[in-house]
Amino acid sequence: MEARVWSGVLLVSVALVALLSVTPAAADEVEKVLTLDHSNFSDIVSNHSFIVVEFYAPWCGHCKSLAPEYEKAASILSSNDPPIVLSKVDANEEANKELASEFQVQGFPTIKILRNGGKNIQEYNGPREAAGIVDYLKKQAGPASTEIKSVEDAAGLVDEKKISIVGVFPKFSGEEYETFWALAEKLRSDYDFGHTLDAKLLPKGESVSKPTLRLFKPFDELVVDFQDFKVDALEKFIEESTIPIVTVWDSNPNNHPYINKFFGGSDDKALLFVTFNKEKDAFEAKYKNVATLYKGKGISFMFGDADVTQNAFQYFGLKPEQAPLLIIQTKDGQKYLKANIEPDQIESWVKDYKEGLLKPFIRSEPIPEVNNEPVKVVVRDSLQDVVFNSGKNVLLEFYAPWCGHCKSLAPILDEVAISFEKDPNVLIAKFVRFPPKIMIYMHHIISSCSLYTE
Repeated sequence: MEARVWSGVLLVSVALVALLSVTPAAADEVEKVLTLDHSNFSDIVSNHSFIVVEFYAPWCGHCKSLAPEYEKAASILSSNDPPIVLSKVDANEEANKELASEFQVQGFPTIKILRNGGKNIQEYNGPREAAGIVDYLKKQAGPASTEIKSVEDAAGLVDEKKISIVGVFPKFSGEEYETFWALAEKLRSDYDFGHTLDAKLLPKGESVSKPTLRLFKPFDELVVDFQDFKVDALEKFIEESTIPIVTVWDSNPNNHPYINKFFGGSDDKALLFVTFNKEKDAFEAKYKNVATLYKGKGISFMFGDADVTQNAFQYFGLKPEQAPLLIIQTKDGQKYLKANIEPDQIESWVKDYKEGLLKPFIRSEPIPEVNNEPVKVVVRDSLQDVVFNSGKNVLLEFYAPWCGHCKSLAPILDEVAISFEKDPNVLIAKFVRFPPKIMIYMHHIISSCSLYTE
């Protein structure tokens, strides 16, 4: 019987592969992209001071879209002085999976920059089209920081639409200067760094007489100085300074990088959703005042347009009519919610949260009165009984109603469920939760596979 269960799991897994193959086939391979595998990886990487490695899967649609751009960039960069080598590893090949695991590959494509014969590993955070790849990698292959000798040099580095970091020094030597270079090397994939002897060349900020890290950004205070050159302190300063006091989630693509940083941060997260074209002015200033009050106190703030963020409502299991809506999600996943909040209620509600006076919000859909479809519906209040205490072997899909992969998988999961419908020891079920994945609960052994690889 277990063999039948695992054959069902295999069917789902094969289906996932098919679902994710959604774009046209990549162009014919170009020799300019070096092919690596488990047998030659170490030898080739150890002989390069700078090499780019793409971990890909042949079935991955995003990989297929990237392939012609990556190959075009490889051709251009092969003529660079010195040449920049682009390579690829088929991480789906069984013999290469240990290599992919070593480099913590969790989705496709994953691109790494390896320096000093592979001793230093850096994430590739650049564009995915040929021209952008070329420009980004040329910068990455050069010095981690650019010397600023003129106003024109400063203008070329400091862009008012992005974050730039400049070290100002009385001389290009000393402990602070060395620490700055170590910092620039570590964070060079995330930010553009520069260094100068003269703060007057920079577009903003006062003159300084001691080593200073000056951070330029397109929000809040447009320029911030920091003079504690301990590595941990510098990194903390950059992490905190590069997230807006209030991150805005709307349709403006310039805000998207900060949304990613917001959700990737370690603080508790407050999210206020209002309809921007009707209510933004009434809420914005008061919400920012509260965010400023709690800056550096373990909670980050986001302001979202309810017309743009419907996926968030679906994820939290909420309804648009509950907006204006304030949610706080803690590091351990607990949620606190205030629906139809008024601007004047924000400060006191957040204060009550910080003082531990609020009860967590626990969402559960009603247990279905009728649950006779092949794939059984599980809700929070029935999860323990239907899955963990059922004594059955359970294949449980965690899904999001808006997820394209989940929608495509639904008929296949139905097919699997029908094939086990008469087996009293097997249950196929689904539960609304993001990110999507398949969980198998079999004789107190739990395993899972992700449905979300983008």
